[in-house]
Amino acid sequence: MFTGIVAAVGKIESVKPLEGGSFAGVRLDINAGGLPLADVALGDSIAINGACMTVVEKDATNFRVDVSRESLNKTVGLDTLTEVNLEKALTLNERLGGHLVSGHVDGLGVVRKFEPVGESWELVVEAPHDLAKFLAYKGSIVVNGVSLTVNRVTDIGTGADLVCQFSINLIPHTIAVTTLKHLTVGAKVNLEIDLIARYVERMVSVTGLTAVK
Repeated sequence: MFTGIVAAVGKIESVKPLEGGSFAGVRLDINAGGLPLADVALGDSIAINGACMTVVEKDATNFRVDVSRESLNKTVGLDTLTEVNLEKALTLNERLGGHLVSGHVDGLGVVRKFEPVGESWELVVEAPHDLAKFLAYKGSIVVNGVSLTVNRVTDIGTGADLVCQFSINLIPHTIAVTTLKHLTVGAKVNLEIDLIARYVERMVSVTGLTAVK
């Protein structure tokens, strides 16, 4: 489990294909930046741009993870030499500064707007159709591993044609300490919905409830 509070910005320094042909994944060598690795053991989990990965090798400054082809197909930013948001797995004696995050990417969003508003920035992301029902005003969402609060949800169209866009306000601190500063209109981002919303949807679908009275 994670919190969505980015601890450091690292950089993918190499991407090496694993054995297995076109169905194989890759091994990433990541410079941890300001993320301390002294307490990281082989087999520990680190979230990379919101995707939970297992440490298979490490040294004083870098760690390596193997990313399956399935993970590459369902995420963005894990197969190029670029900066990435990093967070070590949550321990029970830490503050839960963001919200409970599993590190399992639910879908890819598309940046539709990223502009300064006063001292902050407005980020508007278009979510996949099947994630629209999990997005709510003042609810939580993870974008590239960052726990954020939804300020506005706009549903456009109906049924299979439904398009959902959500707006987020990014304060200067978030811009400064994460890779979100590099986003551009049209860029894809990793999204993870709120765990509570996921379980509520499952309970409602199983019991057949349509509303709470």
